Amino acid sequence: MPHRVVQWTTGNVGRRCLRAIVENPELELVGCYAWSDDKVGRDAGELAGLPPTGVLATNDVDALIALAPDCISYNPMWPNVDELVRFLEAGIHVSSTAAFITGHAMGEGDRARLEEACRRGGATLFGTGMNPGFANLLALVSAGICDRIDKITVLESVDSTGYSSPETELPIGFSQPITNPDLPAMVRRGTAVFGDAVLMMADALRVEVDEVVCEAGFAAATEDLDLGYMKILEGCVAGIEASWQGRVGGKAVIDLQVRWRKGQHLEPDWELEHGYLVEIEGQPRIRTKLDVLPPHDFEAKSFADFMVLGMIITGLPAVNAIPHVVAAEPGIRTYAELPLVTGAGFVRA
Repeated sequence: MPHRVVQWTTGNVGRRCLRAIVENPELELVGCYAWSDDKVGRDAGELAGLPPTGVLATNDVDALIALAPDCISYNPMWPNVDELVRFLEAGIHVSSTAAFITGHAMGEGDRARLEEACRRGGATLFGTGMNPGFANLLALVSAGICDRIDKITVLESVDSTGYSSPETELPIGFSQPITNPDLPAMVRRGTAVFGDAVLMMADALRVEVDEVVCEAGFAAATEDLDLGYMKILEGCVAGIEASWQGRVGGKAVIDLQVRWRKGQHLEPDWELEHGYLVEIEGQPRIRTKLDVLPPHDFEAKSFADFMVLGMIITGLPAVNAIPHVVAAEPGIRTYAELPLVTGAGFVRA
């Protein structure tokens, strides 16, 4: 019997999760939450670019909880602890992409509330995404062929010029003067979920880290840049690097790095990997590169069409995990505790 799922929000990532739920025979869409008033009352299929499903979007939280779904596919930009507590206490499992991996980045008070809600409702909360999330799983799998691991590095290295998300990018420093002394703190706050991912990987590797620290670096635009969704003046931040490190004895054993740049005129002029790179120092040394490419029958009319691929790889790790999340022991769970997550239900013969 398919797992009954409510889709929570229908933004960029949520729409792709909604499509995936409708198209996967192992899942059944029973409800859909719409944050925007103009989406309320519309068929979920219409919101996802699919034929009608018979499920109408609503902003009635009580009505959606009353459906008693097996799981909520939770895709707002940021997690809402009060919402999550309500779901979990009602016995509804949650698989999320909303900047959540272990909950430590929220603060111990909120994390304790979520753990208690899981216990009271007998429910499971799982957070993932592309990075952090699947990229960390890729690193853990790559490390499975080593008999000595000195350090694991995961690098996301991309040109995010076409990625229109000022709500998440401005708070971490993009467009700020390169001399702003608050820039490192802005990066730490805005990318704190990567600290969660360090802890998740350390747990999976049975390593107790002494500390988790964030180091940041910046590149300045060498000419004015107007991206439509953001303006970056010459001398302001157009490139951001962050390195979240789990250290033992002062040495980084886990290093989660991002390198994001906008435009072609930066100083320093960082080179990019254009994807995800896992490097393991140990025996043997490992280098695993993940490229994300469009399918052969892909037809793009604009750069925005390519950005859809980014939404798919962000949302599908959480959708594909739903059967395992439903079957897991109650509590906040990570990839370290779930069985192998695959693309079951999406094979096209």
